[in-house]
Order: sequence, then C-alpha cells, then structure tokens
Amino acid sequence: MNDAIRAAIVRLVHNHEAGTDAYTGPIYFMMHDVPSEERARELAAALHAALYGDLEPLNRAVPPTS
Repeated sequence: MNDAIRAAIVRLVHNHEAGTDAYTGPIYFMMHDVPSEERARELAAALHAALYGDLEPLNRAVPPTS
C-alpha cells in the first residue's frame, strides 16, 4: 500500500496539486498547497482507504499513469 500511496503523491506533486515538500513517510503523509479544501478531503479519504487496503478511491482521486 505504501508504494501505491507514494506513487500517487508523486503524481500529485508532478501535476502541481501538492507542494514539492510533500512527505511520504512510513507513518504519515503530509501535503501542502492542495488547491481546495474539497480536494484535500477527497485525498484524505482516499489515502485513508488505501491504508486499509482499498486502492479504488485513491485510483479514482489520482489515476495511475499508463
């Protein structure tokens, strides 16, 4: 799960949806400069689901690159 979460956060930084100071540590994740509270809540819910094994919300919120 951590690899999928880390990859999603890297995509967010690359797409300028999160600041370059995003942290993807083993215990918690931190992102600054998310464009809106609504988007931040969507990402938080998707990351929470991913931590419990459900990657679908994360894949919807931050689609994997092909």
